[in-house]
Amino acid sequence: MIIDRQVIGVDEFLQIVEHPEYEDRIVELVEGEIVDMPLPNPIHAAILGTLSGALAVYVQKRKLGRVLAGGVPFVLERNPEGKDTLRGIDIAFISSDRLPARLTRAPLTVAPDLAVEITSPSNTADDIEKKIQQLLKAGAGLVWIVYPDLRCVAAHTVDGSVTLKESDTLSGGEVLPGFEILVSEILPD
Repeated sequence: MIIDRQVIGVDEFLQIVEHPEYEDRIVELVEGEIVDMPLPNPIHAAILGTLSGALAVYVQKRKLGRVLAGGVPFVLERNPEGKDTLRGIDIAFISSDRLPARLTRAPLTVAPDLAVEITSPSNTADDIEKKIQQLLKAGAGLVWIVYPDLRCVAAHTVDGSVTLKESDTLSGGEVLPGFEILVSEILPD
């Protein structure tokens, strides 16, 4: 006997996560299904603070847009079959020309120009790859995946990817021209 799984859209998801049983949980909506996410750990927090701070200083000084950090919700897909996707992004840069006129508490419906994800031990390769593809398909120009345990960063665009080691320089490419930081500077000792 086959039982169909129920899939939900973004609007229903946002209503569900307001219930008390979701108060202390971090969840995302992936292709219509609610998925629990791990709590950030101290290494994750250190990378988040260092990299989001460096990006924010660079972006603010040049008035390029806004850097948001801490699992900001982005609607990456509204699927006609109800298999919507809403993902939390660790760090996101949105350029001035794509930035909503006013930030609200609602999830953002424009893809970030740059999305940064910091992996945790519980992340699977399949989910990381799915998230990269969802971000690029939604319109992100650049996706950085930080691998603290491997001490490297993978940079992805629609044209391909490159993996950078500790001694390499992470670049903003066409999305943030001129932004550079050593990979070793964002990874805690």
